[in-house]
Amino acid sequence: MTQPLVSWDDYRTVLAVSSARSLAGAAELLAVNQSTVFRRLGAMEERLGARLFERSRTGYSLTAAGEGMVRLAERMSEDIIDFERRLTGQDLRPQGEVRVTTNDTLVVHLLTPIFASFRKAYPEITLDVVVGNQSLNLSKRDADVAIRATADPPETLVGRRLAAIPWAIYAAESLGIATLDPVDYRSHAWIGLGDNLASLKPGRWLVQHVGEDRIGWRINTVLGLAEAVAEGAGIGLLPCFIARTFPNLVPLSGPIPDIPGALWILTHPDLRSTARVRVFMDHVGTEIARRRGQIEGVGG
Repeated sequence: MTQPLVSWDDYRTVLAVSSARSLAGAAELLAVNQSTVFRRLGAMEERLGARLFERSRTGYSLTAAGEGMVRLAERMSEDIIDFERRLTGQDLRPQGEVRVTTNDTLVVHLLTPIFASFRKAYPEITLDVVVGNQSLNLSKRDADVAIRATADPPETLVGRRLAAIPWAIYAAESLGIATLDPVDYRSHAWIGLGDNLASLKPGRWLVQHVGEDRIGWRINTVLGLAEAVAEGAGIGLLPCFIARTFPNLVPLSGPIPDIPGALWILTHPDLRSTARVRVFMDHVGTEIARRRGQIEGVGG
């Protein structure tokens, strides 16, 4: 059998250098040292008899030969991920690891006792919880399951809606605001969502009904937003079940109908039959159903 000129590790090296545009960045992605990347790249170009990158002060840029190799490497990577996903989906044993992505607010105010009870029920399944507001790519196995507050889950994923999440306007008691008429919205300082959350429906509602100039503080997490509102730094829109955990918050509106929040649990279609993913999703769904009244309730 003829030995190929390049191995899968070589393709991974080219992908990493192409992505990072530097040897140091590629070494970090590959979890090796920089000299190893330099040596692999040099040996590969020598075997192929072609330069894959142009070196300059601004970094490494692909040559025509390098571009062709990257395109092939990307297809190979997608095929490998697809195979692993389908193979994992055939695993019928309730053991192994479940990688879960969710946000900090849900971890603090809802999910931690649910995760703890799951571990007691299935000690042979380990949980790897990735906390962040960015959406990880379940198609690329960044995570197995996503638990997200969203009104528009991706069409590429499967799962179910677990509960509605109503939002309302709240202020700290210390501000002395008992009622709030919409005509008075601009008379107050507001706290809003920043960065990647500003484009969500609560953020858009705030810009439309209050205005950018009245938002004196932005923060890119609902957890931080609730803390800031409870501190009396301004009034803000909050999920009702989060606001109710702060005894000093006063509701200044009923649920805002323009903000139809919902809690979803989602996975990739190839993983939904995997035993460990299935039992995890079933457990979370059952536990949240018990708390649905708490989540969907409104008031202070």
